[in-house]
This record gives sequence, structure tokens and C-alpha cells, in this order.
Amino acid sequence: MTKRSIYVAYTGGTIGMQKTDNGFVPVAGFLTQCVQSMPEFYHEEMPTFVIHEYCPLIDSSNMAPTDWQMIADDIQANYDKYDGFVILHGTDTMAYTASALSFMLQGLSKPVIVTGSQIPLAQLRSDGQTNLLNSLYIAANYPVAEVCLFFNNKLFRGNRSTKAHADGFDAFASPNFPLLLEAGIKINLRAGKITVANDTPLEVAHISPQPVGVVTLYPGISTQIFENILQQPVKALILLTFGVGNAPQDAALLKTLRQADERGIVLVNLTQCFQGKVNMGGYATGNALAKAGVISGADMTIEAALAKLHYLLSKNLQPAEIKTAMLQNLVGELSID
Repeated sequence: MTKRSIYVAYTGGTIGMQKTDNGFVPVAGFLTQCVQSMPEFYHEEMPTFVIHEYCPLIDSSNMAPTDWQMIADDIQANYDKYDGFVILHGTDTMAYTASALSFMLQGLSKPVIVTGSQIPLAQLRSDGQTNLLNSLYIAANYPVAEVCLFFNNKLFRGNRSTKAHADGFDAFASPNFPLLLEAGIKINLRAGKITVANDTPLEVAHISPQPVGVVTLYPGISTQIFENILQQPVKALILLTFGVGNAPQDAALLKTLRQADERGIVLVNLTQCFQGKVNMGGYATGNALAKAGVISGADMTIEAALAKLHYLLSKNLQPAEIKTAMLQNLVGELSID
């Protein structure tokens, strides 16, 4: 039986860093050398794989939409040659990249798993070995044909994931959607569905950098902050509101938001809460936002909402069309009642 073949794209991040006198730094070729020195990656039950290291390597804090495009284009260029894809990435913005790729990779019939580590692969007690080993094994043997994020024995839907712990091994969570798969003593499928690869061609949507604002509400926040943020060239604003989507019933604030909506700026309401969804009809304060033109982001993560706005704004749609699409579940990013 022919072994499955997996393409590994090392974009950068902690997993491939080398220890120096000035701290851990990315070094070209170092990750590949580490993997080649570890026999477990070449166990007979493992798939074959190739590692492509990006040059230059990208610290995930420096990731931008142009890098999302580069990764998506790389997958497309190699799509017909491999059975699955593993993207090695820094943890800080991993959920943003996974979310963006879920909108960009259209017609996906092969697994794309984004992973990384909190401790470099070359270091004692690294979680990188387990994360990469499992990602390769799952991509070959449990091909869930969507963009996923694997960390600490859990496979998440990429656009439902968020970084939940700054320095712990259990760094990611999926607050509003169940796990796709869990790797314990046995590998247990949860919400994920195994898919057989087909001949459907992969299409890659193009995303360009978009001026999207994000503001976290707090008691006493000034309307002037919104006025300043909502100036040109901003095309969309994510409001991180209280509870189920509430904001101060301040006449000046609501007027500012309404004027922004009339200028074609897309206003999206997300809750600051870790879990749950926006319901602007529940309280008068939320209903006032809706009347000002603010739309619900439902239970999307901020990562998914931001990526979705970039995707839609890059399509040159009218604001009304973007609003409609934001309320729809395009690729599993939000729950519909």
C-alpha cells in the first residue's frame, strides 16, 4: 500500500527556533535538521513528508494578509502532489492564519492542519514533537478536509479556534464549537468528518490588506475614540461589546455609529465574553446598536470575524452585500439558530 505524502510548510515560529546567547531565534535549515535527527518521524506507520522552509522565516507577530496569501498560494501550487498539508506557524497569530485560510481555500478536499509549539522542537520537553507527529499522522490517516488547528492533542476547526493561554501547552480553545478530533490513547473523531480526496480543483480567493478597526468597549469610553477610528480609510469596525452585545446607550455614540453606517462602513458586534453569542434583541442597549446599523457577529471569534471581513472586503462588494454575507455561515465560522 502506497504511503500518504504530506507537504509541510514551515513559515516560522517557536517550533523551529535555535537557542543563542541572545535568546531563541529562527535559523534557516535548523528545523529540518531537528526533524531528520528524530527517528520517530520516520517510523513505518508515519507518512512520507517533505519540509519546505520559507525564506525569510516569519515571526507570527509579523504575519499580515500578504503572508496569508503566500501560504494559500503555496498550498495551491502543491495541491495535486500531496495528500495533505501541515503548516508550521508561530502560536501568537496562528488562529488568525487558520481562520483566513478557511475562507481562502475553496473546494478543499484534503486536510490542511496548522500547528506549532510553545517550546522549540530542539529543546527538552518540547511540545513541538507531539504536535508535529500527530499533525502528520492525522493528515494521512484521519483526513478531515478543512482548515484545522492542532495543538495539545486536540484538532480544532481553524476558524473556531482562539489562543486561550499565553504560555501553557493547552494554548488553544474552541469556545463555541466542539473538537473535530481528540488524540488520546486512541484517536477519537468528534465533530470532524473524514473525507476522501477527489478531483475537485482547489480555488484560492485573493485577500488584500484592508483597513479594519477593532475597539474594545469599557465603562466610560469616549465617543471621540470612535470618531477618530471611523475616519477614512477605515472600511469596517469590530466592536467588542459587553455580554450579549450591549453598549452604552449614549446618544452621541449611537449617532456616530449611525453616520458611519450611512457612509458605508461595516459595523460588526462581537461579545467580549470568551463563550456565547451576540443577541442584540435581548436588551434595549443592544437593540439601539442594531438600529444604528450595527450587525451581529453571532458567535464568531475575533480572528474569524477579522479574516472574514478581509475576505469580503477584498471582493469589492457593496456594504449591504458584505453585511448580508457576514450574517451567513460561509465555511463553518458561525452558528445559525
